[in-house]
Amino acid sequence: MDRNQSRMAATRRRFTSLIFLCCISLLACKIPDDKVLPRNQSLPLFNPHVADFICEIEVSKVPPIDAQAEDWFLEARALEDPEIFVEDRDYKKIIDLTRQAAERLHWKAMLNLASLYVEGRDPLYGEEEAVLLVEKAMLLGIPAAYDRMGTYYANGTGVNGDSTRAYAFWQKAAQMGNPQAMDFLSDKLNVGPANEGAGYWANIPVAIKMMACAFSQGYGPVAYNLSYMYASPRMTTGRVSGPRTPETKALALKVLHEGVAFGCGKCATKLKIEFGDPFDLANMLVPYIDKARAERYGVLGRALGFNPNRRFPNLDKILPLPPADLPPWDGQRKSLLEAAMGVRPPPAIPKPSSASLLQEPYFLPVDYALRPAGLHSDAPAAPFSTYWQPAAGQGLTEPARLLRKGEAFRHFSVIDAAGNSRYGPVTWEQCLTIRHNHGAVEPRAVHGLLREVERPEPWLSCAGGEACPVSGVWQPWVAADHPLQAIVNQYWRQAWLTQGAPFPQPRRDWLLDLPEDEVTWHLMDASIPDLG
Repeated sequence: MDRNQSRMAATRRRFTSLIFLCCISLLACKIPDDKVLPRNQSLPLFNPHVADFICEIEVSKVPPIDAQAEDWFLEARALEDPEIFVEDRDYKKIIDLTRQAAERLHWKAMLNLASLYVEGRDPLYGEEEAVLLVEKAMLLGIPAAYDRMGTYYANGTGVNGDSTRAYAFWQKAAQMGNPQAMDFLSDKLNVGPANEGAGYWANIPVAIKMMACAFSQGYGPVAYNLSYMYASPRMTTGRVSGPRTPETKALALKVLHEGVAFGCGKCATKLKIEFGDPFDLANMLVPYIDKARAERYGVLGRALGFNPNRRFPNLDKILPLPPADLPPWDGQRKSLLEAAMGVRPPPAIPKPSSASLLQEPYFLPVDYALRPAGLHSDAPAAPFSTYWQPAAGQGLTEPARLLRKGEAFRHFSVIDAAGNSRYGPVTWEQCLTIRHNHGAVEPRAVHGLLREVERPEPWLSCAGGEACPVSGVWQPWVAADHPLQAIVNQYWRQAWLTQGAPFPQPRRDWLLDLPEDEVTWHLMDASIPDLG
């Protein structure tokens, strides 16, 4: 077993243990002592003087995502499109879809549902139910849940306001790998000698490591502050260690540009000013004034201001950094945004699986197949809503059943270890739905955030160490069970590359501890639209 297989096996074992403990806790009708509630757990106080920071990746620590739950989640997010007026949104449907996904332990849906409760979108649920839902996510070991609990303490949402506890939860979330917590805390540690409290808070080396870790996970907003850290290197106390150099300015410019690709509106506005009307000509980041580039960054910045969910992974297709020439553009907002946004081929038409042909209670839609998740339960009823089947080794061939939370597990006649027949409860195993697309490379996103293109012919795939054979949009992809697949197999990791260019290297370009030979690149779109 190689290092990655060992890492994946350990991750699966940890998920099984965490989910099992969570389910057992949730089966109890009441927790007798408030001190054992996750919201009341004892955490180390926030320490700004920590000597080092170890980068953990959030998606490697969360439960695996159920494919059908992901589709419900994305549908709910589409119904909250910023272009739909708040009063025109169907919040009943949004809540129903989000709750369905949350019931299958979709961690983002769980936290979104908590937000909907806090916002008062469901009259039957409020702040206390939101806190309980976040606590459930904490029991699953989800880093973002610790970040959310910190926010609840900071704002007094469902708990008594307590800034000290808020910072303790944010510190825990950052240590677990949550990029939002890293961004927030690094900004607090990123203080100069003239700032109030600088002598106590300043910790520049740790601030930079936090920012870089958040950025490696595709968290765009952190790029704005990170660019300043790279442009003007600082000492531990926060004092600038020397003047900007061509090298530090180039690195800061690159981070800002990549931040735009990751959806950082402030980065786009910063580059619009830098290229169009910099505050300090002698100290500007860009190599020269370029009004045309400034105009394009302005269009992108306004689009991100209106819809911060947008991403522009193929930014270099229409707005490469100097010294590359600017491609032609017709001046239309729509054409610029479409050129820079992610693409996907038409979804593959799935063939019915054997499970999908069965009727209730075994029914499974044709789009999905089932995969045992490794989570077992000996409880009398389903601890949460999903597909369950008798675990292997019990001599049963019963197919998976869709059971709601609290629905009783069936009893069966089985042969025990001594060879005797008995009738009674058996051990059940959770099954995840997976896409029944035979491993097709199909990045997914909320409706409207991807442009659909015809699958190129021939279908080209390349190893990471090769040179790009054809100019176009390329999608990186790792195995479905890879621990980093959730931040690699994403449309926002796409890249517009010209023929002969090297493919991005994960360690150098993404700041991810991922060997390039574990990544395969697939050509998604080789068309070059006429934008002149």
